[in-house]
Amino acid sequence: MVKNSKGLRRGTRSKLKKKYKENLVVKFAREFNIDDSVAIKIEPSSHRGMPHPRFQGHVGKVADKRGRAYVLHLNDGKVKKKLIVTPEHLKKIESGKK
Repeated sequence: MVKNSKGLRRGTRSKLKKKYKENLVVKFAREFNIDDSVAIKIEPSSHRGMPHPRFQGHVGKVADKRGRAYVLHLNDGKVKKKLIVTPEHLKKIESGKK
């Protein structure tokens, strides 16, 4: 018998599906400011700086910048978590305030 794989991308066939020929250059060059609200939208073609797939769709605040990556604070249920994610996996959320 062969053991089931328990790798990082296990069970993500539909979650990490990508549309054909998306423009990646723009995603890699994104800039965020401290306290910006961002949604985690995983870019499957870039494995570096990818958060765990369970955080797909979660919303957090940018707390700091480390090199090219950003430190996010978010709530996972009742637990506060800190993630280090590169910008191609993030999408800025516009607030309704003016």
